[in-house]
Amino acid sequence: RPSHSQVVRRLVVGNVHWRNTRDQIGQVGPRTLGVAMLTASFVGMVFTIQFVREFAKLGLTKTVGGVLALAFCRELSPVITAIILAGRVGSAFAAELGTMQVSEQTDTLRVLQSDPVDYLVTPRVLACMVCLPVLTLFAFIVGLAASVLLADGVYSIPPNVILDSAQRALVHFDLVQMTIKSAVFGAIVSIISCGCGTTTSGGAKGVGESTTTAVVLSLIFIFVADFILSFVFLNGTSGDALARVVA
Repeated sequence: RPSHSQVVRRLVVGNVHWRNTRDQIGQVGPRTLGVAMLTASFVGMVFTIQFVREFAKLGLTKTVGGVLALAFCRELSPVITAIILAGRVGSAFAAELGTMQVSEQTDTLRVLQSDPVDYLVTPRVLACMVCLPVLTLFAFIVGLAASVLLADGVYSIPPNVILDSAQRALVHFDLVQMTIKSAVFGAIVSIISCGCGTTTSGGAKGVGESTTTAVVLSLIFIFVADFILSFVFLNGTSGDALARVVA
């Protein structure tokens, strides 16, 4: 199973198969983009319904955009997109590498003096770390846009109210936090999926078990990493985001 240290060492020393990396980026992005944007739009609309109904009772309708923007930027967009990546791309990685393992194609690479970590694993890890922050940004934009459209069309809240509230709530560090979380989640999904794939045994049944294990472990570690990163980023901060919106 490829370890974190092996992959990080390959990335640091530049021992990466760049053509494979470009190919993987071309597959990871398009494979996940549509589902991520669709999911983000519906999640944004659901949260808009919940927030508008409750905040309207308190006379805080103007703060809805700020709350939505904070929720999407800090938590929802990175986590939702990472979950989709685990289901769409992580499972594919595990199945593909698992099939190569049981059919002894990885042994063929070793015979040809090619390290499977360099040729198969590192390009996939790098592709996920590059693509997931971009996918998360698209999910954030689409989710917020869906919220604006629903708030305007159903609840008659002008788009400029939502967008102005979101602009006052967000700071640059929120976007940095979203990017860092996404890159970490991408590394988690890809390393776990590739690890499960390259340690597959037992034929077709083993490939299925490895794929399931990869997705389950990825989801668990995504939530664990999300808690740790949120605690690190937000613990000790002033917590004045909503105060800026209300002011």
